[in-house]
Amino acid sequence: MKSSNLLGFCSLLALFSACGNGTPKYDATGTFETTEVLVSAEASGKLLYFNIEEGTVLKAGQEVGVVDTVQLYLKKLQLEANIKSVEEQRPDILKQVAATKEQITAAERERNRVSNLLKVGAANQKQLDDADDQLEVLRKQLVAQNSTLSNSHQSLTWQSSSVGIQVAQVEDQLKKCYITSPITGTVLAKYAEAGELTAVGTPLFKIADTQQMYLRAYLTSEQLSQVKLGQKVTVFSDYGTDEHKQYPGVVTWISDTSEFTPKTILTKNERANLVYAVKIAVKNEGYLKIGMYGGVEFSDK
Repeated sequence: MKSSNLLGFCSLLALFSACGNGTPKYDATGTFETTEVLVSAEASGKLLYFNIEEGTVLKAGQEVGVVDTVQLYLKKLQLEANIKSVEEQRPDILKQVAATKEQITAAERERNRVSNLLKVGAANQKQLDDADDQLEVLRKQLVAQNSTLSNSHQSLTWQSSSVGIQVAQVEDQLKKCYITSPITGTVLAKYAEAGELTAVGTPLFKIADTQQMYLRAYLTSEQLSQVKLGQKVTVFSDYGTDEHKQYPGVVTWISDTSEFTPKTILTKNERANLVYAVKIAVKNEGYLKIGMYGGVEFSDK
């Protein structure tokens, strides 16, 4: 580890020195990094298959593995059967009140008949009152039936909706059993194998977008006046030799707080103690690697 740090330090010295006179060549240096995502399991169970290896290039949303879904699938079937059972109990209001409506129609005809007979003296008032009472009882009975059946229908609707929500929850759990890549990128590390048991939150793999790299460089307070967000700059990769590659870059972030200069980083003013971090976006054609040293020029020399 010490040897690695020494080589990196020597590489930075070469990066900053020109013609052996110690004159800085670049405005700032730093290391390349990228967006890394640690993908963890969202379901517990046996990992049935896990089809990735370190270095595999994945697309966003690509399926790479699955956790055992049998128990969840059976639970879903049970809940769907419960929904069918609830639906079969739903009353047909029109059919169940049809008999009462027929009785009301018959009672109305009887009441009209008695009323006509009363007009010609063939019936008495009591018979008409009895017919009116019978008709009123049937009408109230119809209202009560409608109310009871409507309440039953509403209750079954809520019950069916509740079970439907449970089905949606199981479907969401089933979806989480399928392991997918959240971004387009390259697998950096693999932490599990097919056949192993996983739990919610267990790390499965780490992926990074290696096509979009960032140079994290450090500036002194005097250099801040040369830099702004969105500024186009020139970035150089350092391979530890005299060979350097040049890339166009864009400043995407400037820290608003200072920090002590990292021991592995040199600045234009080597005596600086406090520096500000900046991130410069660079398109990677494949040669840039995470942790590689690099330099940046903020203006043409």
